[in-house]
Amino acid sequence: MSKSNFTRRGVLKTGAVAGAGLALPTIFTAQSGHAFTNDPTGGSVTLGFNVPQTGPYADEGADELRAYQLAVEHLNGEGDSGMLNTFTSKELQGNGILGKKVEYVTGDTQTKSDAARASAKSMIEKDGAIMITGGSSSGVAIAVQGLCQEAGVIFMAGLTHSNDTTGKDRKANGFRHFFNGYMSGAALAPVLKNIYGDDRKAYHLTADYTWGWTQQESIAAATEALGWETVNNVLTPLASTDFSSYIAPVLNSGADVLVLNHYGGNMVNSLTNAVQFGLREKVVNGKDFEIVVPLYSRLMAKGAGANVKGIHGSTNWHWSLQDEGSKAFVKSFGTKYGFPPSQAAHTCYVQTLLYADAVTRAGSFAPCAVAEALEGFEFDGLGNGKTLYRAEDHQCFKDVLVVRGKENPTSEFDLLEVVEVTPAAQVTYAPDHAMFGGADASLGECNNGA
Repeated sequence: MSKSNFTRRGVLKTGAVAGAGLALPTIFTAQSGHAFTNDPTGGSVTLGFNVPQTGPYADEGADELRAYQLAVEHLNGEGDSGMLNTFTSKELQGNGILGKKVEYVTGDTQTKSDAARASAKSMIEKDGAIMITGGSSSGVAIAVQGLCQEAGVIFMAGLTHSNDTTGKDRKANGFRHFFNGYMSGAALAPVLKNIYGDDRKAYHLTADYTWGWTQQESIAAATEALGWETVNNVLTPLASTDFSSYIAPVLNSGADVLVLNHYGGNMVNSLTNAVQFGLREKVVNGKDFEIVVPLYSRLMAKGAGANVKGIHGSTNWHWSLQDEGSKAFVKSFGTKYGFPPSQAAHTCYVQTLLYADAVTRAGSFAPCAVAEALEGFEFDGLGNGKTLYRAEDHQCFKDVLVVRGKENPTSEFDLLEVVEVTPAAQVTYAPDHAMFGGADASLGECNNGA
């Protein structure tokens, strides 16, 4: 049993115990009479923000939590309302959700699936959370999504990039705004071919869990389809901090590209080790040796510093975008915190608004009514252009950004530049695509908890 810290209205409560032995949520008490799990009968509604406050993805978790807190302020009519002003749906009026004040509790996933499930379970059973959101590790997201399906609450995934989240592990109660590994490959591979040519030999280092596996499969398939050869794929533990022993064999492999299927602190450390080994100064097969980071973020670029210059990757969103939604969010976030938001912050803020909007359009907090309102929902004004929440798999489809590390950054935040905005049509795939579980993949039935 693990201990977690939880907050409500931003006030820290220490010593809360996650896991077994807690009071059951409303629907599971025989005398309840409520129609669904944690039906909010008072003047407030509680959301559960489950983020990595420790572990290799803690930087993303901290930014996610900042965004969640900002979203709560805007939903409750505080601040400048941010993206409520640009969202094409005009249901949210800054009076909470269905007139109920939004409150929240938080948990630390520790970037571990078991800890994440325990904290989510506690937020549902002890604190009455009606929706759980968060992530950064796809292993965590998939585990918590499964728990939410069982408990009868909606899960609005935060940063999770594995194909499996809305692929073979998709759930009727789970929804993802963030893009995935297939989309990264589909957007990035043509750009890599244009810059580096179609005769390349790639060596992959891959985080050994669901995200790394599906990211590597996606980028390898996309680049091989354009002529590249995959020389090797080596799995690395998520807990790794020193990748020197993994970098050394690359030098004798015949590869002229290193693909780092790593994220967060893992990517910062592996890229640093690769630069220390002099890979970027090598010439192999008559070509300059190159490094690719398929999934990028501003926080990772900041951690890796000058090592990111000229290195390409993909990202879900970037604070430099000039659409009205992005500008509104960057202004709100920057005013509150003093620096621009990350892609993790953006997707978490947006997911919170999308949930609140769906509840409002449905006129109910019942999970299955909310799910119905989200399925097939098309919207704009939230920073990625026109977006569809596809009904078949609960995956959002929108434009994907290809970025590279800037050669001459103007500040510690101006580290990435957008080199291509890949249209949604180029990254869209069939719901029964083989990488997403094929014909056997199914959402199953929505669960109200009744």
